[in-house]
Amino acid sequence: MIHPHNSATPLDIAVFHSVNRPATERRAASLIARRSVKGAYQAAWLLNAIACMDLTTLAGDDTPDRVRRLCAKARRPLADHIVAGLGLADMPRTGAVCVYPTIVATAVAALDGTGIPVASVATGFPAGLMPLDLRLAEIRYAVGQGAQEIDIVITRAHVLGGHWSALYDEIAAMKDACGPAHMKAILATGDLATLSNVYAASRIAMQAGADFIKTSTGKEGVNATLPVGLTMCRAIRDHHAATGHIVGFKPAGGMKTAKDALNWQMLMREELGRDWLRPGLFRLGASSMLADIERQLEHHVTGRYAASHRHALA
Repeated sequence: MIHPHNSATPLDIAVFHSVNRPATERRAASLIARRSVKGAYQAAWLLNAIACMDLTTLAGDDTPDRVRRLCAKARRPLADHIVAGLGLADMPRTGAVCVYPTIVATAVAALDGTGIPVASVATGFPAGLMPLDLRLAEIRYAVGQGAQEIDIVITRAHVLGGHWSALYDEIAAMKDACGPAHMKAILATGDLATLSNVYAASRIAMQAGADFIKTSTGKEGVNATLPVGLTMCRAIRDHHAATGHIVGFKPAGGMKTAKDALNWQMLMREELGRDWLRPGLFRLGASSMLADIERQLEHHVTGRYAASHRHALA
């Protein structure tokens, strides 16, 4: 279950500071170099990654049948023999399913009774270059269709031009349009040029009420990277220290392997602590990653890797 809503605070650009990229890159590299988990411990971390995964399809050729198949995978992400071999009492499930607004109703129906929330991208995803009233209408449409989480995109030009009040007002309006749904603010960090901009955009999004901050749409040339994630985690930590408010984090885009899932969880554990290793405060925006996690867990159970065609497509 997602954490309670974040509360907006007044705009305060005095909290911004510059970010040293080489130092950030060294710290991010050291996190994964110094941490390694094997055997049963690795299996436990991979199971946690599944629980924190937003299983996603955001393709131009998405169909209701594809979304229903994705929802079936969210309900049963692992083969029965892997679950039995791991000694699990229950089938694990993913943290959410993320789709386009027009397919939300299909996903809601397919997940009825499971407790798995449906997330929807909105606000002119992925570029966000639509008039604000249309972006707000898209949010309200998705919520009306049953989406419990909304992944919005910001106007990157506000960050690149230093238009902080405009960015704050835009995100605050989007948060209001979300109503009861939780809002994840996608910063599209690959478009923001500097880590200092990433930090500033993160602080503004949280001040405006974002419940999660998210790295990427998955459509940029550069998506989630560990240095960007480290910068955003530090912003979350600083915001919490300044306001007492807790905000979640979602890396997305470019994550394909079980090793990626482990690395991102190591970052969360080191920088934010155990509370951010639960789906209420941490999500992995991925789809193909699940297939490799399933392969690694099968190897743990059986001692061999199955051919990829033996695993259901995510």
